Amino acid sequence: MLNLKTGDLYKLKADAVIIPVCEDSEIHANSAVVSIINHTGTAKEFKGAKNDELTLFDLPGLKIPRIIFLGIGKIKTIDSESLRAFCGKSIKKCIRKKLENILIAAPSSGRLGMETKEILEPMLEGAFLGNHVFDKYKNEKKNRPVEKVGLFVEPEVMINFSGLPSQVETVCKGTVLAREWISIPSNYKKPEQLAKDMAVKAGKENLKVRVFDDQKLKRLGFGAILAVAAGSRSKPRLLILEYAPKGAKKTIALVGKGITFDSGGINLKPAGSSLEDMKMDMSGAAAVAATLISVAKTKPAVRIIGAIPIVENMPSGDATRPGDIVTGYNGKTIEINNTDAEGRLILADAISYVIKEYKPDILIDVATLTGACVVALGERIAGLFSPDDELAEKIIQSANKTGERCWRMPLPEDYRELIKSEFADISNMSSSKWGGAITAALFLSEFIKDTRWAHIDIAGPAYIKKETDYCGAGGTGFGVRLLCDLIQKL
Repeated sequence: MLNLKTGDLYKLKADAVIIPVCEDSEIHANSAVVSIINHTGTAKEFKGAKNDELTLFDLPGLKIPRIIFLGIGKIKTIDSESLRAFCGKSIKKCIRKKLENILIAAPSSGRLGMETKEILEPMLEGAFLGNHVFDKYKNEKKNRPVEKVGLFVEPEVMINFSGLPSQVETVCKGTVLAREWISIPSNYKKPEQLAKDMAVKAGKENLKVRVFDDQKLKRLGFGAILAVAAGSRSKPRLLILEYAPKGAKKTIALVGKGITFDSGGINLKPAGSSLEDMKMDMSGAAAVAATLISVAKTKPAVRIIGAIPIVENMPSGDATRPGDIVTGYNGKTIEINNTDAEGRLILADAISYVIKEYKPDILIDVATLTGACVVALGERIAGLFSPDDELAEKIIQSANKTGERCWRMPLPEDYRELIKSEFADISNMSSSKWGGAITAALFLSEFIKDTRWAHIDIAGPAYIKKETDYCGAGGTGFGVRLLCDLIQKL
């Protein structure tokens, strides 16, 4: 679907060409587009303020029936994310107009003062991600994705970056896959169903797949996972995905929280806590599974393990009670002082298993873990916790590049006092109502041993109720592009 196009615009065919316009400078397109603009005089008429739009139809000699000028704002504000958003917004407009074949004029690097890849990659990402329509449960399909999207570029760009569209498409398909898993309602993704679907899709990419059912989890001693699952009729699963290229000298483990619905358990979530959105509490699992499926295609030279505990957290006569004590996979006893602090429990067991069985060089967990992180950072930024400065810096670099923003948070040692228990080795709930994102991360760190580790709390950016420039309402797939880029760095 994505491609690069060059040549004579007067000979190319498409339903529309979209041209970005800066508010306070000349039009920042390539020379072929500028010549057309100068010929029509449009540059003098169109100011280019953000969200400005002008469409010209049936220009003489042009086989493309419409040129759409879209303002992109002041030149000093243009960066990779604004280009990503521009293309996503452009494609969404074309979807509404029911156009099928689109060209978007890419600015030349010299005009923006950016590297060519810094321009092309986010534009391709925005176009692909903005073209996603989730209408799985609608009988009437009002909007259809654009069939063909091309970036119109200078001829020399084609030589150096001809393979970029397919690379971007591979990773963005992973993001879209994660989005769809997240947006599927909980009645269609019970733990058994979700584990099976993920396993089937991973198997098609020749990943090694292992699925532990409730009996095996019990036999092997995954007490924390089983405690969270106890209140649900749906049985838990632990999905292990492995990408292992020949000669790989490093192992990276990714662990994703997979709560397919989170009622809070006996500590039932109160009214106003958006229970209807709790289908998204498996966003970390979706990100990890989609990342493994993506890397199976991009083929980095590193071994990658994906560990995905999948559970439904429900209240019932069999549910774990506040005050219960359970034994985790690594033998540590955990006092459960709040059944709504369940994500850290299933992550703890999965982390312990991965470290014991695979001895990873680096372990990263991704989870919609705490509302406290949303309070601290809002709905667009993930919290990053790691005692490893080098690893944290690489994650921040990937976050900045992909637009999946992370902010590093502290791990103060004295806060460990807050998760001590009088009756067990550790409590799953802090004794203070403050700093919940920190104490949740510190809880996880108790199961890490000496492995290099980072925890990414995606509770804020994993799910949105209103569409953005390149994402519709629902799951965002946050973390897939970030992790794929990070793996290349590591």
